[in-house]
Amino acid sequence: MNSAARLQIHSVEQEGPAAAVCIVRCVGGVARVGQDFTGSMTLDRILRYGREVEFLEPPHSAKVRLSGAEVHALERGAVVTALRSEA
Repeated sequence: MNSAARLQIHSVEQEGPAAAVCIVRCVGGVARVGQDFTGSMTLDRILRYGREVEFLEPPHSAKVRLSGAEVHALERGAVVTALRSEA
């Protein structure tokens, strides 16, 4: 099955004008570093158990860094979806 990655925001830990660090749960697909998400955001980094990883799959949680013009709109419960699914 090939579905778009979806990340649900649990909390926003740090927020700046162009980037945010959030705790997320992957609720669909496989999220990968470098993927573009709704709201003009890019997934820059994924940390699981203090280690940097390249992808996140359901039902796991991680600390992530998202960058882009719309990071200020991130809030608890919001779901961001990858603009295209991975093969």
